[in-house]
Amino acid sequence: MTLTVGVLGLQGDIEEHVSSLEAACSNLGVEGDVILVKSVDDAKRVHALVIPGGESTVMGGLSSIKGLMPALRDRVGHGLPTLGTCAGMILLAKGSRDRVVGETRQALIGTLNITVERNSFGRQRESFETTLELGLPGGDGFHGVFIRAPQVRSVGDGVKELARLDDAVVAVQQGRTIATAFHPELSGSTLVHEHLISLATGKAAAT
Repeated sequence: MTLTVGVLGLQGDIEEHVSSLEAACSNLGVEGDVILVKSVDDAKRVHALVIPGGESTVMGGLSSIKGLMPALRDRVGHGLPTLGTCAGMILLAKGSRDRVVGETRQALIGTLNITVERNSFGRQRESFETTLELGLPGGDGFHGVFIRAPQVRSVGDGVKELARLDDAVVAVQQGRTIATAFHPELSGSTLVHEHLISLATGKAAAT
């Protein structure tokens, strides 16, 4: 069977994830087809999904306008293997607030039992790279790229912490959903994308 992996294709760093997913499938010897998810029909056909970094308010708004949000909530909520990075982490969260403006009223998928703080490490000029200990096989010394990154402010039931930066939680997994505050597609490693593919093929355990 060919694995169909989708990247939410409305806004953000889409092509970087497509390349990482294609490389991850190749590394794992999985026959995979990577598509852009722009419609409800697209969302219904994928076996795994990536929600990229970008502008979470724009992606949430466009998903709502296109009628995608209910389909995304349904599929992710029922166990579709999903990776959300940076803005994708925000969209998956049950709650979001901004470090500067406070509470936000943006549209969220809301299936991941965390609350996040947007722009927690500062704006674009405060972007940085650092080494992380990522709680996945082979994740020691992972290269973390943080661009206007959020952080997890609270972790609810069923959520496992995968990485911290000092006292900030920056990666989590809940069931078959993974979320990172950093950009694994810019790390030079396909480790996180391989983990997503392994969740979709049943070769990695959900938490």
